[in-house]
Amino acid sequence: MKSGERISNRYKIIREIGSGGMANVFLAEDLILEREVAVKLMAYNFHNDEASIRRFKREALSTTELTHPNIVNVVDVGEEENQYIVMEYVEGSDLKEFIKDHYPIAYKKTINIMKQILDAVEYAHAHNIIHRDLKPQNILIDKDDTVKITDFGIAVALSENSITQTNSLLGSVHYVSPEQARGSMATKQSDIYSLGILLYELLTGEVPFDGESAVSIALKHFQKDMPSLRARDASIPQPLENVVLKATAKEAHQRYTSVREMKEDLVTALSPSRANEAKFEPESNVDDSTRILTPLPVTTPEQKVVASETSQPGKPTETANPSKDGEGNEKKKKSKKGILSTIMLLLLVFVGYLIFSMTRPREVSIPELSGLTLEEAEERLANLNLLVGEVFEEHNEEVDAGVVIRSSPDERFIVREEFEVDLYVSLGEESVSMDNYVGDNYEEVRAILTTLGFSVTSTQEYSDTVDAGAVLSQSVNPGEDVVPSETTVTLVVSSGPQGYDLRDLTGYTQDGVDRYATDLNLSVNFTSGPSNTVPEGQVASQSPDPGTEVFSGQRISVVISTGPEEPEYIQFEYPITVEYVAPEEETPEQTEEEAETGEETGEGEETQEEEAEDASPEPNRIEIYIDDANHSFDTVYREFDITENTVVFLNFVVEEEGTASYRVYRDGELIMEESGIGPND
Repeated sequence: MKSGERISNRYKIIREIGSGGMANVFLAEDLILEREVAVKLMAYNFHNDEASIRRFKREALSTTELTHPNIVNVVDVGEEENQYIVMEYVEGSDLKEFIKDHYPIAYKKTINIMKQILDAVEYAHAHNIIHRDLKPQNILIDKDDTVKITDFGIAVALSENSITQTNSLLGSVHYVSPEQARGSMATKQSDIYSLGILLYELLTGEVPFDGESAVSIALKHFQKDMPSLRARDASIPQPLENVVLKATAKEAHQRYTSVREMKEDLVTALSPSRANEAKFEPESNVDDSTRILTPLPVTTPEQKVVASETSQPGKPTETANPSKDGEGNEKKKKSKKGILSTIMLLLLVFVGYLIFSMTRPREVSIPELSGLTLEEAEERLANLNLLVGEVFEEHNEEVDAGVVIRSSPDERFIVREEFEVDLYVSLGEESVSMDNYVGDNYEEVRAILTTLGFSVTSTQEYSDTVDAGAVLSQSVNPGEDVVPSETTVTLVVSSGPQGYDLRDLTGYTQDGVDRYATDLNLSVNFTSGPSNTVPEGQVASQSPDPGTEVFSGQRISVVISTGPEEPEYIQFEYPITVEYVAPEEETPEQTEEEAETGEETGEGEETQEEEAEDASPEPNRIEIYIDDANHSFDTVYREFDITENTVVFLNFVVEEEGTASYRVYRDGELIMEESGIGPND
């Protein structure tokens, strides 16, 4: 995965933050909840491995059962091209890096870290979940020293190939228990062994066993004694070393019986009351090997006499008494018979012991029977002169039908021949009856089916009747019995109504719009309005805008042009005052007599006064031009004469927000001019 790619169109990859044997881990952004998460994506080389896929799913499902402050919380599981698990993102480092950066670590801090780890493992064990792969790389620690364990259950997938994979895959071989290294099934005591190795590394900064190959390291776990902590660092308290030694005992039954017991021992390791504690020593195994007894030597009476004589070298030999020869012979005969009887009795006892030893049932180890068919298991037991007891059948997700899951007792026990061994045989994974999910929300259905173990795929389909995100149909019929791990359910999911990009309807006639709307099953709301740019009878505007996605049944609106809009006119009067200007008068000529005397004749005066009374004022010629909606300066608006100052009302007609102008000429001369006149002026 590259930065920016998306998983299920929800989780946007930011960068890779880790990798392991069968999965890679990425930091991603949850686009819905707007938070950072860690996405574990199954490695590509496992995506066709059905067994690994089942185990990967079980890891997700088993971890979702665990809600604990020291266990990484799983928030989602799913499948796109590969299986993936979405977990909370812990900002910090793994314990391996923490030890490298902070060693040496104070004992109290070491105990605090281990206590959090033990709390989490104890909680998992209480839910019958064994981690199987506890190691520092699977333990995260944040800036507040809060510990969170991850990767519950993934070791099941690795265990099938544990000793055959590369060292990169087998990072856990440094922490593997002896029984796991031998290929036996992991138990809760196996987790306790790994916890002891973790404590060893926290105290020393190194793992106890290392080597050039995974196999060589695994061999050391069950062949070599645990290196002494106090030999490396004499300041380590003996009780703290004892916790490591007891947790890492070679035999599982010599370790702590539970994680709680280990935790209780650890938290008191620094107590002054335990300062003089002796070093922990595992109990010696009882030697139950068969021993051959050496028979006692059988001696004759003569040998006994010789032995008796030779045993007393200083005693002189007595001469036989002839008078007592008969009595001595009789005694010798009786003594000989008694010795022979004793010898015969001893021989009978010895022969009986030999017969009993040869005929009694031998001790044999119960063989490993898991993974065999019932017939193969019966044959293997018969070869060891063991009998098949009861056969129990049970469903099992991991073991195919007809194959032995386990035996009781199991391969760890030694029994005598003709012992009855009970077998548990798999019926295969239990089938379930498929429910009807049509109409339900796809995400909820996918979560349900994935939890049940189904593989889920989906396709999209438009629907005018079913809401987007709901299931339209399913590939497995309701009521059909199917095995989840062997079944892929394909769900057809509604995308809602099919959408179309709305055309630009500008210029369409009303009939054209009707035809277009009918084709897409759209309803149209028609209105009309003026337009200075679109001819009458054509679409002037629309809603939504062109290019907007519309769906069947949706309503759109269009405006049909009524042509250019008739402007609104305003009429108003505007008063102006035109001033009258009298023309200049000519002076009358004097007579010669008046000129000589400088006096006017009386006759002349009388004439002028009479003329003045009879004459009227000479008028001014006024021409007015206006510029408004109805007139222009090219034509005369009004033309008249005045003989006095005159108020004239100009009648202007203008468009709304428009203005008018005027010019006034008097006797051909421009005397008044004004522009920008509005109704409010």
